[in-house]
Amino acid sequence: MPALTPDTIRSATETLSLLTDYLRESPDPEEALALVEPLLDEYTGLPVQLADTLRALARALQDHPDVPRTLAGDLLITELRTAAWEQADQHSLHGVLDGLRELYGSAAGGVQGCGRCR
Repeated sequence: MPALTPDTIRSATETLSLLTDYLRESPDPEEALALVEPLLDEYTGLPVQLADTLRALARALQDHPDVPRTLAGDLLITELRTAAWEQADQHSLHGVLDGLRELYGSAAGGVQGCGRCR
């Protein structure tokens, strides 16, 4: 695995930006849904990954011996953990994707269900 750097993370966010731009161009619904599917996967999608990342950051900061222990710092770490829970709650978006696939799939005669269900 290549080393993580701020640039590799920026590359990921740039890819999301490209996807957003592409979706604004009104692509075929089936193609659009297929492109978004990995982002909304129930187990590995963006909401789950971002929640895990925020929790890991909170833990790394809290456990590091060089991070000062202050009330303000503790509150900020609590905010990170709260944001993680809010992101994790978005994991249900895969159900929305399934519903959209069903709606557009039935109109176009496509396959229904998420990638794991097919």
